[in-house]
Amino acid sequence: MLLSIIWNVDPEAFSILGREIRWYGILWVIGLIVAVYVVERIFNKEKLPEKWFDSLFIYSMIGIIVGARLGHCLFYQPEFYLAHPIEILKIWEGGLASHGGVLGIIIAVALYSKNVNHLHINWTFDRMMVPTGFVAGCIRLGNLMNHEIYGSPTDLPWGFSFIENINEWMAGAPAVHGPASHPTQIYEALVYFIVFGITMWMYYKTNAKNRVGLITGVGIAIIFIARFFIEYVKLVQVDSEIAMRDNTGLVLGQWLSIPFILWGLCLIINALRKEPKEIKTPQRKTEVSNTKKKK
Repeated sequence: MLLSIIWNVDPEAFSILGREIRWYGILWVIGLIVAVYVVERIFNKEKLPEKWFDSLFIYSMIGIIVGARLGHCLFYQPEFYLAHPIEILKIWEGGLASHGGVLGIIIAVALYSKNVNHLHINWTFDRMMVPTGFVAGCIRLGNLMNHEIYGSPTDLPWGFSFIENINEWMAGAPAVHGPASHPTQIYEALVYFIVFGITMWMYYKTNAKNRVGLITGVGIAIIFIARFFIEYVKLVQVDSEIAMRDNTGLVLGQWLSIPFILWGLCLIINALRKEPKEIKTPQRKTEVSNTKKKK
């Protein structure tokens, strides 16, 4: 075996009443708590109606969970899940796709923008994009704890040797370690945490929030450009991807990333072409009206 870091972390953090609680779930919750806190502070800073935040939370939670689950089932294993639709509901058994989660969020925010705040969808995306990198980074660290979604063999000194028979090992069987592999979960997590830092800086230290779509475009472009290239050293998730890679040179994750990269770049270009403009929300309209009355 190549020199590597032996990764023996147990995916189970602890159990409650015989029910295992995994690090993956804990990290998901941490990510969502931070996201809720950041977006709530943004809404409070802009003095937006409280119901806007409450509704956004409901819409986005449904969108990301349903989208991520359907994305995994329909993008990666459609034959199995269409033949066994009840299995789609078994989300606790694993199987969430980031591309599906993004599509779910897009649909959810589109409905939210139409039914709740009546502002341009990209205005809402810009506020939600700020903590997105943190959530995505936590999810990838969860994948690391689960010994899943790692890369191809490598002789680099930071290669990780993951347990290949993780479920059997957790049941008491001897661990079977694979070859030293790229810890692609860490690669992606680092990119996502950097995106979190960039979008926080853009929102709080620049006028980017007044260029509708700019924060979203930067975040989306960086995330999916990184995802596209990291896929080159990531092991395929399902067997059907092998044929796709052999026929096209790209795997499904890369094909799914291309539209998001183009979307992000278009948002950036469009936002930079226009002058910064402060969008009038209900609170701002009231302030402007009161100012005029005083005059």
